Amino acid sequence: MTRDQEALKIEDAINETCPWSGKPISADSLTLYNGAVVGFCNPECRDKFAKALRSFEAALQARRVERAGLEQ
Repeated sequence: MTRDQEALKIEDAINETCPWSGKPISADSLTLYNGAVVGFCNPECRDKFAKALRSFEAALQARRVERAGLEQ
């Protein structure tokens, strides 16, 4: 858990159930997304979310580069 994740509070989460599993969220499985605290049922689900976001961001950036004609 990073220092930023330690500062997150379960009562600030925008959700009560994990978006992956549907189980109740856990205080040790929070992350910040677009300025909002999002909760997951366990660190594995939280990390799966982070990995998916990185993948989507990389795909979006590749598309932007391609459309801008910057591909080398």
